[in-house]
Amino acid sequence: MLNATEIQESRTESEAESEEAERTAPLRIAYLINTYPGPSSTFIRREAAEIEARGATVSRFTLRRWAGELADPMDQAENQKTRAVLEVGAPGLLRALASTAASRPGRFLRALRTAIRLGRRGSGGGSGVVKHLIYLAEAAVLLGWHKESRTDHVHAHYGTNSAAVALLCRLLGGPPYSFTVHGPEEFDQPIGLSLGEKVAGSAFAVTISEHGGSQLRRWTSYDQWPKIRVVHCGLDSMFLKAPPVPVPNAPRLVCVGRLAEQKGLPILIEAAGRLRAEGIEFELTLVGDGPLRGELESLIARHNLKDRVRLAGWRSNAEVRDLILNSRALVLPSFAEGLPVAIMEAMALGRPVVGTWIAGTPELVLPGVNGWLVPPGSVVGLCKAMREVLEADPEDLERMGRAGAERVAQRHDIAIEARKLGDLIAQSQSPARA
Repeated sequence: MLNATEIQESRTESEAESEEAERTAPLRIAYLINTYPGPSSTFIRREAAEIEARGATVSRFTLRRWAGELADPMDQAENQKTRAVLEVGAPGLLRALASTAASRPGRFLRALRTAIRLGRRGSGGGSGVVKHLIYLAEAAVLLGWHKESRTDHVHAHYGTNSAAVALLCRLLGGPPYSFTVHGPEEFDQPIGLSLGEKVAGSAFAVTISEHGGSQLRRWTSYDQWPKIRVVHCGLDSMFLKAPPVPVPNAPRLVCVGRLAEQKGLPILIEAAGRLRAEGIEFELTLVGDGPLRGELESLIARHNLKDRVRLAGWRSNAEVRDLILNSRALVLPSFAEGLPVAIMEAMALGRPVVGTWIAGTPELVLPGVNGWLVPPGSVVGLCKAMREVLEADPEDLERMGRAGAERVAQRHDIAIEARKLGDLIAQSQSPARA
């Protein structure tokens, strides 16, 4: 029969073994995105898959699913792995709120006060408070899901509602969180989105470019600056390891992006109209969809461009790759961006880029080396750059394409960037897991 000392020693050994097993177990990471998966979130899918490939367990949570059709088979597969909070419905949200309030009243009151404060700070007055009370309910649902999956860390993408829900869940007693700020939406309303408070509550915050880091620091107290780190969006072997394909002689251009105001696409159609008026032959394909589709169709008709400009809608990764390879260059005349993944993809495939002097784009596109940069909103500047692409010798474009592919490989390899993020998450863990 064991005496008291032997029993205590046995317990101590058991506890030590348990702590060691917990410390050495793979990290359990939850990704949280406001809308997922979707055609514009392939970079998140790549990042989560690479984190998983490095040994972590990754759960995918979204507040709501993408409402449109998923053209890419990989997005369709990702959709099957993802749980959507709002699918629990209003009764599920209310049950989670009530259960959390009853089981941890102190934490609930603190989170409730924070939700109300953040809601009042945002635009919309009373509607802002209502939105944040919904975020609190979503956080309560996630609290239960994190308990089920024993989540060690949450990484949210975007500093908008997903980061707000991660913050509120943390206040309720959930796991520590980090988040990636992409821009431009977060920097359009940094005070209303309480970016500084979200950074303060986080283990760390990520931006996708040096420009993004500078903007986030503007709205974050100086003592929080060390938390802000750069982790680029990354590409996988479909783009980085693609064999070189000669630049076509055919005068084809492609644009990939959401059909929304910030992409500056009406300027692109006007520039295309000028090219036609000058007698320059070209074909232009716009890949994507969005709220400006009707207006763009009208502009195309007004400039008599129906035989020159095609709206292709969303396409799979493989189709986007082929459209880029069949073109001389990618054109993206954005007014506001973070750092567009489409630019990375085109450069990785050996195609130069026509972009604008905004946000993180100049960190990647170097004029005369791997592309052109024009003032945002300048029809004349954009038309000139497109003309130069169309009139350039394919060998010169291939030289620029090789320079672009090398730069992207150095800065946007998903294996390298995901390792950076994974290391940041691991370093942020408690001593028991460090």
